[in-house]
Amino acid sequence: MNIQNSTLDDISVILKLYGYATSYQIRMGAIPWPKFEKEMIQKEIDAKQQWKIVIDNQIACIWMTTFDDPYIWEERNEDPSVYIHRIATNPAFRGYHFVKNIISWACAYAKEHRKSFIRMDTAGHNDKLISYYTKCGFTFIGANTLKNTKELPVHYKNAPINLFEMKV
Repeated sequence: MNIQNSTLDDISVILKLYGYATSYQIRMGAIPWPKFEKEMIQKEIDAKQQWKIVIDNQIACIWMTTFDDPYIWEERNEDPSVYIHRIATNPAFRGYHFVKNIISWACAYAKEHRKSFIRMDTAGHNDKLISYYTKCGFTFIGANTLKNTKELPVHYKNAPINLFEMKV
């Protein structure tokens, strides 16, 4: 298993994995992600914010990171943090529990960049996902109704946002 930045050559696979994840969210009754545009993914890759786990030359899992998330974390955004978004697993690798690998990687990444927290969020109330993230070591901060969603994707509008953090 190898964790590395995604490349422009990965865009079609990334979009396919986001499509699989969205279909899974719909089947599970969760709030689905919107369709993500190629240009957005390209910007994230150029900014070194898109990541992947590669196993046997296949992209097994992807996610995005940022050091700034003011619309979701509001006043807490001032805390030095790594924010993890949009974890999507290749269906051929379901059950590998990549979140645990991502957390280990994110702890080292946060320390390298002098950050104090790793943070995540989910839209809508999902007891199973809340339980899973807390079992992975995150503290469930609670559900929050966001004040300013104008700049956020549609799945953040009119839904409680569950906040999770882990001290590094």
